[in-house]
Amino acid sequence: MTPMLRLSEVRKVFGGLVALNDLSFEVAPGSIVAMIGPNGAGKSTVFNLITGVYQPTHGSIDLEGRSLRGLDTAAIASLGIARTFQNVRLFAFMSARDNVMTGRHARMRANLVDSLLHTPAQRAEEKSVRERARELLRFVGLEREADSYARNLPYGSQRRLEIARGLAGDPKLLLLDEPAAGMNPKEKESLIDLIGRIRARGVTIFLIEHDMQLVMNVSERVTVLDHGEKIAEGAPEVVRRDERVIEAYLGRADGAA
Repeated sequence: MTPMLRLSEVRKVFGGLVALNDLSFEVAPGSIVAMIGPNGAGKSTVFNLITGVYQPTHGSIDLEGRSLRGLDTAAIASLGIARTFQNVRLFAFMSARDNVMTGRHARMRANLVDSLLHTPAQRAEEKSVRERARELLRFVGLEREADSYARNLPYGSQRRLEIARGLAGDPKLLLLDEPAAGMNPKEKESLIDLIGRIRARGVTIFLIEHDMQLVMNVSERVTVLDHGEKIAEGAPEVVRRDERVIEAYLGRADGAA
């Protein structure tokens, strides 16, 4: 089976700093995979390389066997990759509904002329996008907040809204950058349920996360980075017992996992 995502010997150098050193791993279709590691390990660099924010200094990145090298962020999004960010990036003074609708932009067919003239095709597409936004808000539990400004939503709801916006483009692969950051225990439970329901829709999920309880609950496979290099990979129960992982990330003092 062709991997949904494959990184092969990927290296990224910024000036004289090696941010990633010959990183290779795969994400299987329909799976939930996590990447963990201490701050500065290179995790966000991985996401930025996958989404075209950066280009690799060396190596290859493939989506379902197709190279992403040289493609910009818009082209990569159109191929079926969506992401959220470590720090929530929403349009603060737009409604929740309109925020989700912006996530559909890459899939819309109406051109500038259609929009200016309000052609029947443009109106039909606008209606379809609005209905899709309503469905996604319901899916993430924010249907009642559809008309609320994003800035007025509780932090956990903003996180879910960003996920809904990512889903609006019908991605094959959803990248979640620390989705549980700032959430209380109840919100984390809801997030775990939401991640499972997203996967049930056929979306492959690759996440970066510091919350080890969430990682262990949702992930089928975990990759561990330290100083830009992969130091461990495997099932969560195997990774949590790896001495290199304990030393680099989980901590020997309390054995947290």
